[in-house]
Amino acid sequence: MTIAGKSIIAGMPIHGSAGVFRSYNPAKGEYLEPEFSQATEADVDAAAWAAQSSFDAYRSTTPAIRAAFLESIAVRIEAIREEIVARATEETGLTAARIDGEISRTAGQLRLFASELLLGEHQGIRIEHGDPDRMPVPRPDLRLRMIPVGPVAIFGASNFPLAFSVAGGDTASAFAAGCPVVVKAHSSHAGTAELVGQQIAAAIADAGLPTGTFSLIFGAGRVVGQALAAHPAIKAIAFTGSQGGGTSLMATAASRTEPIPVYAEMSSINPVIWCQGGATTHTEDRVNAFVASLTLGSGQFCTNPGMLFIPDSESSLIEKIGSAIESSVGQTMLSAGIKEAFDSGVAGLHELGLQAIAVGQLGETLNAPAPTVFAATAQDFLANPQLQEEVFGSAALVITYDNTADLIACLDTLQGQLTATVHFTESDSPIVSEILTILETKAGRVIANGWPTGVEVSHAMVHGGPYPATSDTRTTSVGSLAIHRFQRPVAYQGFPEALLPEPVQESNPLDLPRRVDGVLER
Repeated sequence: MTIAGKSIIAGMPIHGSAGVFRSYNPAKGEYLEPEFSQATEADVDAAAWAAQSSFDAYRSTTPAIRAAFLESIAVRIEAIREEIVARATEETGLTAARIDGEISRTAGQLRLFASELLLGEHQGIRIEHGDPDRMPVPRPDLRLRMIPVGPVAIFGASNFPLAFSVAGGDTASAFAAGCPVVVKAHSSHAGTAELVGQQIAAAIADAGLPTGTFSLIFGAGRVVGQALAAHPAIKAIAFTGSQGGGTSLMATAASRTEPIPVYAEMSSINPVIWCQGGATTHTEDRVNAFVASLTLGSGQFCTNPGMLFIPDSESSLIEKIGSAIESSVGQTMLSAGIKEAFDSGVAGLHELGLQAIAVGQLGETLNAPAPTVFAATAQDFLANPQLQEEVFGSAALVITYDNTADLIACLDTLQGQLTATVHFTESDSPIVSEILTILETKAGRVIANGWPTGVEVSHAMVHGGPYPATSDTRTTSVGSLAIHRFQRPVAYQGFPEALLPEPVQESNPLDLPRRVDGVLER
């Protein structure tokens, strides 16, 4: 495949006129070819209206057609696996094995939503038969189903060039829901984005779907991103990135004449709690696993553990953690800008007077800072809200607590998180039971004796959480439940069978699971 450096608007390569940029190899400090042209607001306008004009035709396709479309995208991406790996490793500094695994995850997500479409549960069918003889007033016939909200704007993430990017989970769930998609590509892996975007456009052409079902746009976030968020044709937004970027989109979406939902995944420090038993059992293994989870991917996963609570009576663990950190080696970060932000965050913790337990070793490439871990007490944590600010990268804070009351006080003040993890043994069960009631109000996923890195793509996964982890705590960006972000319920009252949409017809021609007069049927 040829990387042309152009946006793809409704199936057509478009050369933008708002300037040019090139991707950057963060490991070597080299800019990559070709140049990418940046879209204008007029290009955004064209993509958004093309999506709107395609909406009715695309949403009218059957679940089977959309499932086949998603499968086709997966097959096409897998067919150019080697090209994607070659380009993505250059643009991100990530290993070939990591990119290869992410391609498989991306294809798996597409297939998960294809299977969800064929299952039919996402349509949420509910039927309440009318009762003309009910007193004092008749009961109307009511039939409910979920329909797509309309065109969705999706913002590619910097840290996942595939799984949270052009054909990632947001795109897969929006397509499954019946929504056309306009993707704002992340400029740090533009070539990877175009390669994947070409496959989506080809799958649309092969399936005979409306060309406006998908567009891919390159451009500055302050111009393209804000124009997308403000465009009247866009009915929902999905974003993975910084808290500043997410809240900016939220403000734009809320200030529109027609406000729209923003599903933004933003900031999480993913606290880990070691109870007394957990801290004193398999200690060496736990320490090594903590450091491995912290430094995985240079700490650039949204689920790397950035905070560890340990009993003060086991403060000797700090030395063990320090030793493990000192032997760890920095890995290439995704961009020079992300590395600079990491350095700034680490410097900020020093300025707060925190003690560094240990500093690891610099990596051999550019933009590969040393992993760093700091120490603080529960009292420090309670006195300084700044300690809850995420440092994106391999940096963590180890907090010692004197007793259960101190631990609970700290957990009570936690901001919203994607994950919270507890390590314990059977002897810790009473305290775990107590803190679990706190953690389930703070995080979207609570983990027992495991690690937050590694997000399973499945029907039961929640990758979300209270603000500032996400902008909407009621949903997830990973797993089949994500489809509901891009749907809304409609009830049909008193319509004759011939005029009802097929999913809510009495004869159930699509053989959908449904709730009829309060009873689940299949």
